[in-house]
Amino acid sequence: MQMNVQLHHRDLGHHGCDWQVTLTIGTVTVRRPRVRDVDEPLRSKVLPLFVRRSNELAALLPELYLHGLALGGFDLAMRGLFGEGAALSASSMARLRGTWSAEYDAWCARRFDDRQLVYVWADGVYVKAGLEKEKAALLVLVGAMVDGTKEVLAVVPGYRESTEAWASVLRDLRDRGLREPACIVADGALRIWAAIGSVWPKAKEQRCWNHKIVNVLDKLPKKHHDEAKALLKAMCYAPTKLEAEAEKVAFIERFELEHPRATKCLQADWERMATFFGLPREHWKHLRTTNIVESPFAVVRLRTDAAKRFKKVENATAMIWKLLMVAESNFRLLDGPNRLRDVYRGKIFEDGKEVTSRKRRTE
Repeated sequence: MQMNVQLHHRDLGHHGCDWQVTLTIGTVTVRRPRVRDVDEPLRSKVLPLFVRRSNELAALLPELYLHGLALGGFDLAMRGLFGEGAALSASSMARLRGTWSAEYDAWCARRFDDRQLVYVWADGVYVKAGLEKEKAALLVLVGAMVDGTKEVLAVVPGYRESTEAWASVLRDLRDRGLREPACIVADGALRIWAAIGSVWPKAKEQRCWNHKIVNVLDKLPKKHHDEAKALLKAMCYAPTKLEAEAEKVAFIERFELEHPRATKCLQADWERMATFFGLPREHWKHLRTTNIVESPFAVVRLRTDAAKRFKKVENATAMIWKLLMVAESNFRLLDGPNRLRDVYRGKIFEDGKEVTSRKRRTE
C-alpha cells in the first residue's frame, strides 16, 4: 500500500524524497517535498524527520512480545503483517530496548504525591534472565488505590532475602511521596517484614496463604496432602476468624503427634495469617494471597523462560518492566471500591463487617 502525502508550504519544490513509514495499518510510502526560498527549513508536525514507525506501533511491540512473539521472529512477522518495508529487524528491536531502558529510568523517578494508597502486595520474583546468574530477583510491589485501580509501584532488581534491599525500595517509594498503606500482603519468608517496621510502621501485615499452604505441605508425607490441603483451605476461607481458629485446632489435633513440624509451621506467625478478617469482606479474596503480583508474572515467565535471552540485569529489568506495563493496562478493579475509601479513612472492621460507633460503645 502506498500513500503520497503533500505538505503544503509556500513555494514548494516539485521534487522530494520518498521513504517508508510503518504504521499499524501497514507500511506506507511518504513523499517529503523540497522547500525553496524560505527563511527556515520545513519542519512537519505530522511527520518528524527520520521517523520510521508510528508511536502506536512502537507501543504495540511489547504487547506482541507478551503474547508470544520472540525477538528473533520480529523481522519475519512484521514483514508479513506490515509489508516488506517494515523496518523492525533485530537491530531495530535492540534500539527499542534502549528506549525502554530510558522509559524505565524515568518511571522509577516518578512522584506519588497524588496517590491515595490502601493496599500493597509485595513479592520477590525470580525470572530466567540475566538476574538469575547473580541469584537476584525482581522486588515487585503492586498497590491498590481508593478508586479500586491497581498500579505497579516498583520493579527493582535485588535480593529477596535482604532486609536492606527491601528497605531501600520502601524508602524510595516513601521519599517520592507514597503514603503508608493500610495493609501489606507478602510471603512470610521474605525479609520485607523487618523493613516494613522501619519505613511503614503502622501498616497492617497479611502473610500469603498460598505460600503458607505450600510450606506446611512440604513438611507432610505426600499421602496426607489432599486431606491437609482441605483443612488448610477451610481455615483460609472460613467466614469468621473464630471459625478459622477452630479449623486450625482440628488440623493440629490431626497431625501434631506424627508430624509436629507441619503443625509448628502452621502456627508460626498465625496472627499475620488472619489479618484479613479485620478488613472488608469484599476485599478478602484479594488479600489472602500475593496472586495480584504472581498472575501477571505467569505470562512474563512464558517469555523469559522460553528464551533466556537476557545477558544483563539492566536489559532484563527494562524488558520485564515493559511487559508488566502491558499487563497493568488490563488489571481489573478491586471488588468493593466503596469500602476502599472506608479503609483509607481508618474505619474499623471485624470479620469483614464495619464496627459501628454504637457497637464499639457497647463493647
